[in-house]
Amino acid sequence: MTIRQLRNYIDGRFEDGASTFDKHSPVDHALIAQAHEASREQVDRAVAAAHRALPAWAALPVVQRTDHLLALADGINRRFDDFLQAEIGDTGKPVSWAGQIDIPRGAANFRAFAELARTLDMESYMTDTPDGRQALNYAYRKPLGVVGVISPWNLPLLLLTWKVAPALAFGNTVIMKPSEVTPSTATLLAEVAHDTGLPPGVLNLTHGFGPGSAGEFITTHPDIDGITFTGESATGAAIMRAVAPGVKPVSFELGGKNAALVFADADFEAAVDGTARSVFANCGQVCLCTERVYVQRPIYERFVAALAEHARALRIGWPDDADTGMGPLVSREHRDKVLSYFALAREEGATVVTGGGVPVFGDARDAGAYVQPTIWTGLPESARCIKEEVFGPVCHVAPFDTEEEAIRLANDTRYGLGASVWTTDAGEQERCVEEIEAGQVFVNAMVASTAEMPFGGIKRSGYGRELSALGIREFCNAKGVWIA
Repeated sequence: MTIRQLRNYIDGRFEDGASTFDKHSPVDHALIAQAHEASREQVDRAVAAAHRALPAWAALPVVQRTDHLLALADGINRRFDDFLQAEIGDTGKPVSWAGQIDIPRGAANFRAFAELARTLDMESYMTDTPDGRQALNYAYRKPLGVVGVISPWNLPLLLLTWKVAPALAFGNTVIMKPSEVTPSTATLLAEVAHDTGLPPGVLNLTHGFGPGSAGEFITTHPDIDGITFTGESATGAAIMRAVAPGVKPVSFELGGKNAALVFADADFEAAVDGTARSVFANCGQVCLCTERVYVQRPIYERFVAALAEHARALRIGWPDDADTGMGPLVSREHRDKVLSYFALAREEGATVVTGGGVPVFGDARDAGAYVQPTIWTGLPESARCIKEEVFGPVCHVAPFDTEEEAIRLANDTRYGLGASVWTTDAGEQERCVEEIEAGQVFVNAMVASTAEMPFGGIKRSGYGRELSALGIREFCNAKGVWIA
């Protein structure tokens, strides 16, 4: 088997790193690639190249600049199968997920932000001047400059394009640092940028880790003008400390411990199906996944039984099998973390309704990172398994009696990313949307995201917004203009 070499891309050229690190498949732990770790000197050169490219790139007319984004979208689609296999190799996720969500939506993001950049209105209004005349006021948007993009491992291409596409669309140049766990699709994106003629220095790629490696070199670099990061809340806090001396703008999408509220009048089958998908999607490795489920007492027992039936019916298998409903976790290291929570839940008094262990296949997958879809009940709200993000295919289900109690339970968390509400009562819908403390609330729907709607969290779930016109503003400096 050929071991793919994943090199850095700096100033329009691919180059080896100072050292390499291995990438293993989470399916069977086979060695599938070697990534080249960027040195501090290479990060310095990438930043310098981005600064050299910035004036010409920012000065391009928006149609010409966004034509490059459309070319990137076309380039991803031309190499769709390469991206698909790279995504599956890095993450082990089923082809039904990666082939329908990660790759097509990754390409579509470049199109969506190209269109938004061409049509976004400037804020403008008329006002009176002190001498009795009128003045035109408007916001003139300039790019931040050189943006450090640090992306996560759970949706490697998709979440990378959430950041790269709007940054490029509004005239910024970019230094990408994908997760060391999933380096492959970022490398392919650099190849597409090179092949489609994106000017050298506009998009750069440096592989590596966090502390003492490319992540730290980027976040502490004096010539980086802004940072956008998706990942753990603790890492976000560390990045804030790193950029504080330079008072640099940051945009963070961090952890979550999302709640679903299921009222007794809900469409029962829709609520069970939607909750099951939001718990177990991508093996529970989605920031919006539901880990806390609160069900009104009259339907509680029935709901737990139905949700467990969904979990047991999930087919855990090879990622290339179209019937596979759930793949492995992203790595054996992450599996160890999830299994530690499985053990902790038992110590804290949980009843394991289903799952709670590792499936046995009797083949190469036994060396992989698989766990069983798992449902707990019976934990107190003070339990660590209720308070801490597991980021695996697991949820805890608890009963509630009143609307007020349900909202209080949903808000009893240090996070505030997403929540879902299942009820046919319009008043309950309105009150829950108003009172739940989260960046997005989904009513009678599975948690999701679209390029048209702003995405982000409150509290320890993040700062700033991605997607939509609000997300684009994270990559701009607004200059107020007054013309009398």
